[in-house]
Amino acid sequence: MTRLPDPSVRPAGLADQFGRRARDLRVSVTDRCNLRCTYCMPAEGLPWMPKAEMLSDEEMLRIIGLFVRDGITQVRLTGGEPLLRRSLVELVAGIAALEPRPKIAMTTNGVGLERVAVGLKQAGLDRVNVSLDTIDSETFTQLTRRDRLADVEAGLKAASDAGLTPVKVNAVAMRGINDDSVADVLAWCLERGYELRFIEQMPLDAQHAWDRAQMISADEIRERLSQRWDLTPLPAADRGSAPAERFLVDGGPETVGIIASVSAPFCAACDRTRLTADGQVRNCLFSTTETDLRGPLREGATDDELLGLMRGEMWRKRRGHGIGDPDFVQPARPMSAIGG
Repeated sequence: MTRLPDPSVRPAGLADQFGRRARDLRVSVTDRCNLRCTYCMPAEGLPWMPKAEMLSDEEMLRIIGLFVRDGITQVRLTGGEPLLRRSLVELVAGIAALEPRPKIAMTTNGVGLERVAVGLKQAGLDRVNVSLDTIDSETFTQLTRRDRLADVEAGLKAASDAGLTPVKVNAVAMRGINDDSVADVLAWCLERGYELRFIEQMPLDAQHAWDRAQMISADEIRERLSQRWDLTPLPAADRGSAPAERFLVDGGPETVGIIASVSAPFCAACDRTRLTADGQVRNCLFSTTETDLRGPLREGATDDELLGLMRGEMWRKRRGHGIGDPDFVQPARPMSAIGG
């Protein structure tokens, strides 16, 4: 049995009991989304958080500032769909004004990105990841229940033109839906200068219908890509805490990444923590518990008291997400409410 450190002498900052320290904060700025992806939520959508339960910009910036004070060096804005937060540009500007200034990234579905890409860049956003599982219009409409592929394509180009680079594309391969076209998606990204990341489908759907047996694994993705390109793995030492294993495509310089969250989890190097739109801190994407900051904040908690809650949540972080364990329980919150 692993002997854990004595909690009474735990290190300062956002440390856990296994020597990891949080550097990357994922902030869900809204749980709302303008797509209805079949693997994420039902066609009718989900009950959204009442506005009064969501953190205001001022509250969110105060908490993010405390995270930065305690060692966070990158803030990634997520959703739901973050572009649906009307004050997003102002929120980015507020984060960029923090000292020390963290790197600022955003994960988006890209639907509304074209109109705000320049404004976000000017406010301080450094780069974007755009979720795009297929480049086929019919398949896109079936997957998302919305005919918006052209808008996503326009958003990607606008992000690149605005300098939100490197522009990365996140794709999930699903058996019998889009798994036969993973090579086509990579070719499309290579032609446009986007960096593609394939992600194994994870048990975070609102319907709780995820089936590991149906998941397209990282090995399968690599095998399918290798039928068209020569993939050379980059040294493991270059990966650090990054989730993707990266490969040179035909000798480079272009690369493709594969994130094996389920089949080869990277928990040992994880440096992430999460803040939900309603002010809950989660130490893991798959955590079944969380710590409330909104209540204490609105009741007048001091910065040190809030930091104590944040540090306590990180200290309770488990060694791994446990997806393969017999007693694994899927989080009650779906991905759209947790943030990616």
